Amino acid sequence: MRLYSILDALLRPLAMRLYRVQLRGSGRIPSTGPVVLAANHESILDGLFLALATRRQVRFMAKVELYRIPGLKQVLDGVGAFPVDRQADEGRAVSRGVALLEQGEVVGIFPQGTCLPYRSRPFRRGAARLALAAGATLVPVALVDTEKAMRPGSVRFGLPRVRILVGEPIEVKRREPTPDAERMLMMQLEQSIEELRGPFGPPAHVWIDEA
Repeated sequence: MRLYSILDALLRPLAMRLYRVQLRGSGRIPSTGPVVLAANHESILDGLFLALATRRQVRFMAKVELYRIPGLKQVLDGVGAFPVDRQADEGRAVSRGVALLEQGEVVGIFPQGTCLPYRSRPFRRGAARLALAAGATLVPVALVDTEKAMRPGSVRFGLPRVRILVGEPIEVKRREPTPDAERMLMMQLEQSIEELRGPFGPPAHVWIDEA
C-alpha cells in the first residue's frame, strides 16, 4: 500500500493547514492491534478527514459504485480499500474486513452508509458486526463541519474549520455477532458520536425527505 503512504505524506499537512483541522483525542486510538474506526458521514471528503485521525493506515470499505468510475478503481486498490455492495455481497465485504482486523489492521467505516442528507440515516450494524467477529476495539469519531468542505451532490469546495473528535474506545470481546449484540453495540457507538458532536449542533445540510 505504498500509494497510501505517498498520499498521506502529501495530503495530511495540506489538509491540516487548509481546513485548520482541530484533532482531539487521537491518542485514544490504539497504536497496535485491530481497530474499527466508525464515524458520522456528512461529505464525500470524509474518508480523507477520518484518515487524519491516526498515523496508522486505514483500510476503508468503499461502495462498489466507486469502483466503476474510470481510474478510481486503481486508486482505491492502491490505498488498500475494498468494495462493498450493500445490495449483493455485504457478507463478503464483512468477511474481508474481519480478515484484515485479524491481521491487526485498522478498518474505517461510515455506519450511516451514505453522506446524502436524508433526514433518516440510521446507523447500520456493519461496524458492530466487524468488531464482534474480530474482537476489535471500536473507536467512535465525530466529524464536524465536513459538509461545508464539500457538500453531498456538489462539486463546490469550501474551506471551513474542520473538527475531528475521537471518543473513548469501546473494548469488544470476540463473540458471535448476534442481532441483539450488534444492536446494543451500535446504540452505544451512535450515542458516543452524538455526544461528541452535540455541542456543535446538527450538520448544515439542506435535508432531503426520502420518497
